[in-house]
Amino acid sequence: LEKALRGINPCFCVLRVVKFRRTGESSRSDEDVVSGEHEIQIEGVRTELEPVELEDGAAVPKEFANPTDDTFMVEDAVEAIGFGKFQWKLSVITGLAWASNYAMEMMILSILAPQLHCEWRLPSWQVALLTSVVFVGMMSSSTLWGNISDQYGRKTGLKISVLWTLYYGILSGFAPVYSWILVLRGLVGFGIGGVPQSVTLYAEFLPMKARAKCILLIEVFWAIGTVFEVLLAVLVMPTLGWRWLLILSALPLLLFAVLCFWLPESARYDVLSGNQEKAIATLKRIATENGAPMPLGKLIISRQEDRGKMRDLFTPHFRWTTLLLWFIWFSNAFSYYGLVLLTTEFFQAGDVCSISSRRKEVTAKCSLTCEYLTEEDYTDLLWTTLSEFPGVLVTLWIIDRIGRKKTMALSFFVFSFCSLLLFLCVGRNVLTVLLFIARAFISGGFQAAYVYTPEVYPTATRALGLGTCSGMARVGALITPFIAQVMLESSVYLTLVVYSGCCLLAAVASCFLPIETKGRGLQESSHREWGQEMVGKGSHSPGVTRSNSGSQE
Repeated sequence: LEKALRGINPCFCVLRVVKFRRTGESSRSDEDVVSGEHEIQIEGVRTELEPVELEDGAAVPKEFANPTDDTFMVEDAVEAIGFGKFQWKLSVITGLAWASNYAMEMMILSILAPQLHCEWRLPSWQVALLTSVVFVGMMSSSTLWGNISDQYGRKTGLKISVLWTLYYGILSGFAPVYSWILVLRGLVGFGIGGVPQSVTLYAEFLPMKARAKCILLIEVFWAIGTVFEVLLAVLVMPTLGWRWLLILSALPLLLFAVLCFWLPESARYDVLSGNQEKAIATLKRIATENGAPMPLGKLIISRQEDRGKMRDLFTPHFRWTTLLLWFIWFSNAFSYYGLVLLTTEFFQAGDVCSISSRRKEVTAKCSLTCEYLTEEDYTDLLWTTLSEFPGVLVTLWIIDRIGRKKTMALSFFVFSFCSLLLFLCVGRNVLTVLLFIARAFISGGFQAAYVYTPEVYPTATRALGLGTCSGMARVGALITPFIAQVMLESSVYLTLVVYSGCCLLAAVASCFLPIETKGRGLQESSHREWGQEMVGKGSHSPGVTRSNSGSQE
């Protein structure tokens, strides 16, 4: 048809327009329009097309030169561009943050505590405090980092938290006495509390179909980070000691800090903060790297000044979601770290039924008695880490089939069931199988929560919602040693009932979540403002939206 039209009149041209649906799928269509002697090449978003000059000097009016008055949102652009080279780069950088700033710094707790216990002759309660102070720092900062990310940008909050952790992580290696390392490790924990915001930034650049799988695969980087930390400890501890281990463990953060300059700010955040040009530039950059076209039309902006406010998590639309998610995250961390502690106790006893008798036979010993970690201990740490891979694979397979809510509920239920089976006096082999199944599913459920939480909250409160949930998880991590270690000395079965009952309640809470996010795009703003955006889109008035104050942008 194009060739035929050109044969009749050379002034005819074909303008290619990218159409898009609300589902995010894009298709190309050819529309014939009367134009000038030159073809119009569309690259990126054209907010305004210049008049086209004809041979006689006349100009085609702008409304004829622009064949569409469509508007689109960031969600539409992300879906139309799809998954490509940009997202692959972002996956590696996000994974580096997860491995260096989270997994390695958390794994170091298992190595540092027994070493200082022996070298500085610390009593048991001071050794336990070294671990607890990191969780206190994470708990106290998670909400703050979420607020900063909602107010000043995801990239800003992430860079500050990484530089904070890097600085105090290196200083920890120079701590002269116990009190100094206690304070410095607490400050390291304060910085680690901002790491979940990397998931917020990551999720906001992912198309809907790839979002769950990509966030779940971040768990692979967790395993890589922990394995690397153990191998580093095997090489460094016998010769250079724990100070060099702390310093060298912080250096990968320096690499991530440098790569942060490549990271763009979230286009969703830019739209919400009124930076339309910056959002368009970011989307055009992604489209260029992926080699994909962008929708034609104007980008809808919905400016919102009040971002990252705690009250927004308790609006009628999100109140129950927030409360249920807090309990789910609490139960995840409470059960996950509890199982890690219980595994050591059960393996030392041989089986569950031997723990009570072993407790009675052990005589009181000095709290300063210590044992250095051996190569066998490091090997056990590696195997424990690798046991989480099956859980990630199972979660990866079911999360887009049965949904986020049912995936979390199933993970909690399997963990609860395995905990009840431990009531039986099983042998060591069966005990190992039950513990590994329980850990696989609770780790998979943890990752499912990381998928669901950024999806359920709108852009204005997404970082804060994830931050508060992460803070509640640290509360569970703080409490679980008193159950897995202190209560275990009194009653093994009561300890198992507590963990099993908690996860059973969490499974019920997962089912009662009011929103299922499977197959749903990320929401740009709150429920009320979302309706205003749809009204603006239906009116086909490009670039005219309303802010919170009701003024036209």
